Amino acid sequence: MIRAVIVDDEELARRGIELRLRTHTDIEIVAQCNNGREALEVVTQEQPDVMFLDVQMPGLSGFQVVKQLTQFSLPLIVFVTAYDRYALDAFETHALGYLLKPVDETRLAHTLDKVRRELQQQSLIARHEQMLKLLAQVDGTSHLDRHDLIAQLRNLSEPRYTEILPIRTETETIRLPVMQIDWIDAAGDYMCVHAQGSTYVLRETMKALESLLNPNHFARVHRSTIVNIERVRSLRPHMNGEFFLTLSGGQELKLSRSYRDRVEQMIGGRA
Repeated sequence: MIRAVIVDDEELARRGIELRLRTHTDIEIVAQCNNGREALEVVTQEQPDVMFLDVQMPGLSGFQVVKQLTQFSLPLIVFVTAYDRYALDAFETHALGYLLKPVDETRLAHTLDKVRRELQQQSLIARHEQMLKLLAQVDGTSHLDRHDLIAQLRNLSEPRYTEILPIRTETETIRLPVMQIDWIDAAGDYMCVHAQGSTYVLRETMKALESLLNPNHFARVHRSTIVNIERVRSLRPHMNGEFFLTLSGGQELKLSRSYRDRVEQMIGGRA
């Protein structure tokens, strides 16, 4: 079941989305909100999978709501907006879901298909980085200039590699500079991020983390291990074409044969 929240300051707009969503048996509406502050509280409490979020609302706009959500509380965002078609094309270019008021049932069905696919291969960090990239380019007010918004969206560059990895602990969220990472290895459904003598546990996939890290500095050395090449001190041959990497801290990591050429090339280039 996909858990959804509807956020719109207009009761009729909320009702229209609600009626259409109820025709989809895999959607459960867990809350409806008429302003951004209420939405922030509901998202924290309910942890929904998707939020249908009005862009322009009194007080906090839809963009401002998203800015205040953390990596670990950010659901999929489907913007509900009255922008014209040209502006909406800009949203879609950057893979952001949207619904144009009044909501069209065909468009809603298409959007829900995208939501289902995304949830099947969701990546919290990648989604958060993508959303922050958009929000950094808009002014965050409740009245956005259409032409400015289009220009900002059109100017968004290709996905950038993250410089900070946010990691939530029991008491706080740590903003870890990625260049402090020594290596990352998998432990079931979790990733263990080793940095400067500390280990942080993160619920994420190896593939998603690899996509966030600059390949000029980080390399996959095993199906379950990523290493910061800057930390590699030496390579020691092992059996069957494998190697052991020794890091500057003395740790040894196995270099799988299938990743050997790429790692040797990177290390050799630095040497």
